[in-house]
Amino acid sequence: MPKKTTNRPKKKMMAKKECSFCKEHKEPSLDQIDGLKRFLTERGKILSRARSGVCAMHQRRLSTAVKQARFLALLSFTSKE
Repeated sequence: MPKKTTNRPKKKMMAKKECSFCKEHKEPSLDQIDGLKRFLTERGKILSRARSGVCAMHQRRLSTAVKQARFLALLSFTSKE
C-alpha cells in the first residue's frame, strides 16, 4: 500500500537556551531593575520560559521579583503610551 502523505507543517525544533541566572550563579532580585526589564515585553508583560530561556525555578523567582517591583513602584504595570 502506498504511504499516506499529510500536508501538515513540520514542527520547528528550538535549541535549548541556558539559564542566565544559573550560568552566573545569581538570583533575580527586585533591586536590579535593569536586569528585570530584560525579561519584560514592550507592553510590560513577563516573558515566558520558552522565550527568555530561564529555568523553571528562576522563572518563578523572576515573576515574584517583577511583581514585587511593580508593587513598590520600581516598575510600571503597563507601557507609558
